Amino acid sequence: MMTMIPILQTELGRLYESDCNLFLRQLEAETVDLAFADPPFNLGKEYSSKINDELEERDYIAWCESWLDEMVRVLKPGGSLFLYNLPKWNMGLGAYLGQKLTFRHWITVDMKYSLPIAGRLYPSHYSLLYFVKGKRANIFHPDRTPIACCRHCGGEIRDYGGYKDKMNPKGVSLTDVWSDIPPVRHAKYKKRDANALPLKLMDRIISMASDPGSIVLDPFGGSGTTYVAAELLGRQWLGSELDCTHIRQRFESLDADKAHLNEIEAKKNVLFTESDLAIQRKSGRRVSEKYQTRGLQENCACPPQEEAQTSLI
Repeated sequence: MMTMIPILQTELGRLYESDCNLFLRQLEAETVDLAFADPPFNLGKEYSSKINDELEERDYIAWCESWLDEMVRVLKPGGSLFLYNLPKWNMGLGAYLGQKLTFRHWITVDMKYSLPIAGRLYPSHYSLLYFVKGKRANIFHPDRTPIACCRHCGGEIRDYGGYKDKMNPKGVSLTDVWSDIPPVRHAKYKKRDANALPLKLMDRIISMASDPGSIVLDPFGGSGTTYVAAELLGRQWLGSELDCTHIRQRFESLDADKAHLNEIEAKKNVLFTESDLAIQRKSGRRVSEKYQTRGLQENCACPPQEEAQTSLI
């Protein structure tokens, strides 16, 4: 039974200014539909809460296991757990969770998260582990994504060959490599100095593994992106953070986040985005008669665009 007093409360959610383990131990067992965790990555970063983000490796792993145990405890049978971290940490933590939950997916979120390091490959993705409590998920309805199109002519970048006439009008099936999640860099969306979760990432996870009215849990509030997405998508939510200042300020007005989420929603579960259709019309691309009913275009014939090269430091 929760005895703590929330520092922020809405019709759908409650936020507590608390240590994650203290908060989680207050929750009743098997009450949460979707649990998500984006903990500090133990990179020695400075946070407003003044936590120690530079623990010995064994201490960091032990700390993570302590709150993962609590998250597993409060998860309903058939509920989903997502763990977002660097591949280095998720290898061991994933093996630990695999002893308690059913592994579903290792999702690669293709997004550069640091500067290049001499003598190593350029790190350019995060690991998102997806587990279920029990044999199967109670809720699973992943979004579909638009066909990737050339930004110059609007033609399809990938050749779907003989499967082209079987394309679902709602878009392409979601894969376990997410290369369309942009990092939060624009001041309009960045709510704190430390890294913030993209709203698109949390919209995708929450839409896939919960329904309106489901309970979403995140014990590492950060800038509050999980709670904002849950609130705007009609989910109940619970969370904690050591310093809730940025989250409280963000909830003073969700207008910008709501507008951003509307933009995200308009670009999913469709075969082509409106911007790609506009480019196609402008370039006068011919629609092959065989695929006119689905609006499928000819493949892109533009020369490959050279990607910017990043020098090692």
